[in-house]
Amino acid sequence: MNKAHRDTLFVENAEILSHQSHAGDQYLLRVNAPQIAAKALPGSFVHIRCDENRPLRRPISIMRVDARAGWVEFLYKVLGEGTALLAQRQAGEKLSIMGPIGKPFIAHMARPRPLLIGGGVGMPPMLFLADSLRTVKGVYHPFVILGSEVPFPFKAVPSQIMVPGMPAEVIAAMPLLEDWSFASRLASQQGYAGCFEGYVTGLARHWLDALSDEQRAEVEIFSCGPHPMLEAVAALAREYNLPCQVSMEEFMACGVGGCAGCVVEVQTSSGPAMKRVCVDGPVFDAREIFS
Repeated sequence: MNKAHRDTLFVENAEILSHQSHAGDQYLLRVNAPQIAAKALPGSFVHIRCDENRPLRRPISIMRVDARAGWVEFLYKVLGEGTALLAQRQAGEKLSIMGPIGKPFIAHMARPRPLLIGGGVGMPPMLFLADSLRTVKGVYHPFVILGSEVPFPFKAVPSQIMVPGMPAEVIAAMPLLEDWSFASRLASQQGYAGCFEGYVTGLARHWLDALSDEQRAEVEIFSCGPHPMLEAVAALAREYNLPCQVSMEEFMACGVGGCAGCVVEVQTSSGPAMKRVCVDGPVFDAREIFS
């Protein structure tokens, strides 16, 4: 096990508390895993044994935790054999879960207008980050953009929060974020009512262009989603000269830095280097990945 994870990584026999299916082969899973819940940070993920007959675990991002109640929540999409088996598991059953793993997102108080951009199964880390920002009351004023090309795993609501630069027809928001008084908007190319018709970066551009220079200087971008989306988000950050952190998604075997099966090339001050997404990430400075 990688030394960075000693005393912070646990293997829990976690009871499934609830397991809900949503359109687009998406599932919302909540488990009782108090040790993981107590240590998880935004951007952390876990390695789940989906079935006793499939020893190779699957990495899944954490969406929400309640350290006091001890539960951890995940949103995942069925993409192969492992997640298909996981989707069959029922409330009351136990899952072997290892975590929390990875370096988290870090918000900076000098940038109190974070822009959170999540696409598809990259939405969960953005919700975890938004939830964590609530604990620093009155400091952060985030804008959250969520994109999906399958139905969103929640019923969108018309936002009651005004957002500068939004086209008049773009009113769809995530109800949980509305409850937290955090501005959000949804993007899709599927014609969903109230959503921005286009890419998440197009919607982000509307917002950024509506800010003053002083307001834009307070923005830091955080993102998780498919690789092409992250590349586009990194390009947007470069264009507006904004700091940007991205969470990478890669296939993994061990998940704790031993196998080096999830390496990506990273630009460092000493030149290109290979870093492991599981323990050196999954969160990186976008400039290190997309030069």
